[in-house]
Amino acid sequence: MKCRDLEERPPRRRRRPFVVAAGVVLVLVLGVGVIAWRTVPERWLPWDTAEFPQVDAGQMTPTQNRIVELLRAEHAAQRPGTFYSEGVDEPWCANFVSWIMREAGTPFANPHSGHWRIPGVFTLQEYFEDSGRFEPVGDYTPRVGDVVLYDRSSALGQHTNIVVWVDGDEATTVGGNEMRKIRVHELHWGSDGGVVGFGRVDLERGTGR
Repeated sequence: MKCRDLEERPPRRRRRPFVVAAGVVLVLVLGVGVIAWRTVPERWLPWDTAEFPQVDAGQMTPTQNRIVELLRAEHAAQRPGTFYSEGVDEPWCANFVSWIMREAGTPFANPHSGHWRIPGVFTLQEYFEDSGRFEPVGDYTPRVGDVVLYDRSSALGQHTNIVVWVDGDEATTVGGNEMRKIRVHELHWGSDGGVVGFGRVDLERGTGR
């Protein structure tokens, strides 16, 4: 028998406290995940992206049709945010909305500069309020082409996107910089606490000014 076989083996360390602690951490992580799953609006879940809707062009004005077709094309193209921001690397949801409206012939006018691009959601809301076309969430039913405005309580903070279809009290929206992409989502504006209101685009005149 070899000498090392006669050596006394050190006692095994007890791992029970470590196992218990790891189990507690796992339970906490799972609990937080379940809470997030139930409280975060579905439209912000990375895998929750709806198909671009098939809309009835006969029910819309030429301006609405132009907005929808632009959104369809950009959703398919998935360009980087700097494309809509004149090369500026910054949060681009409002820039995306500004670009779509300019291309559709309904350009915005930044209240601070007069430029077509409004990079901030707060300033975008200010623009609609000054134009008399801001509709707070409540009794108003949005139309195709309206701009949705969200406050900081939404999962992405202040945010904005565009309505492409309305069915009862639900809408389908398309927005930029949603998980860094252009995404299509379903919106229940009456029960979504992050929705502040809507910017009503002047669809009949074909101008946002």
